[in-house]
Amino acid sequence: MSECYGNSFIRNGELTPGVLFSNAEVYEGESVYEVIRMMNGTPLFFDDHMERMENSVAYHGRTMLASRQAMADDLIRLRKDSGIKEANLKIVHNFKESGNTYLLYFIEPLYPTPQQYRDGVNTILYHAERENPGVKVINHRLRSSIYHRLIATNAYEALLVDSDGFITEGSRSNIFFLSEGKLFTAPDSKVLGGITRKHVLDICRANNFQIRFECIHFETIHKFESVFMTGTSPMVLSVRRIDDIAFSTENPLIRRLLELYMVRVRESISAFRRPRGTGRSAKK
Repeated sequence: MSECYGNSFIRNGELTPGVLFSNAEVYEGESVYEVIRMMNGTPLFFDDHMERMENSVAYHGRTMLASRQAMADDLIRLRKDSGIKEANLKIVHNFKESGNTYLLYFIEPLYPTPQQYRDGVNTILYHAERENPGVKVINHRLRSSIYHRLIATNAYEALLVDSDGFITEGSRSNIFFLSEGKLFTAPDSKVLGGITRKHVLDICRANNFQIRFECIHFETIHKFESVFMTGTSPMVLSVRRIDDIAFSTENPLIRRLLELYMVRVRESISAFRRPRGTGRSAKK
């Protein structure tokens, strides 16, 4: 099944019919990518995502295949052509010996329902760790294995447990534990620096919420009152269960964090809609 959602996509700056999309251009070779949530036709935290992508590409000794401004122009063109306003946008820079490819396309939106925001979601523990958690590179084997495990257990997310038994992050999210008004989350060095996580941490600091940067051992999770995840699709979402351990989803701090995060979402939308200039500067 094609990963491209919609009737068209961008390949190397050219608007292309969706029927010509090939997953092989994403999953063969080495791909650095970002997934950005579109809301009311506007990408959220676009510059934050681009900064992370530029850092990931540089980490691998590569050069960006399109400029930040060119990608902003391309997503506007794709949105206008497709008419899609509420979805996730995926930007891929694929590197292989036969040639490099820059792709920009929509992927099918799978957002939490209002009931899931109210009641929380079920998660599982999954014993695995990223080879380099700080860089957003596609690991197709790990991704596929987790996907099938989530389907088998009817769970929303998998929490990764490292070789020492500590929970680091979710497969597509960052994780926070709450106890007695304190928030616990893994140190930056242990996780992919999620954009939503970044803004939630900024909100916590601005509001003097107590944060402790430490990983939680999976054998001690029952000691915590509440758990929530942050991510592009879920934003700020309560966890109802981890395996067979239940948590409260009535914590007012989680609701407050979501409210304050949505303020930043609206600011992000306004910022992107301001004039950004024009022009392409793609490096192939």
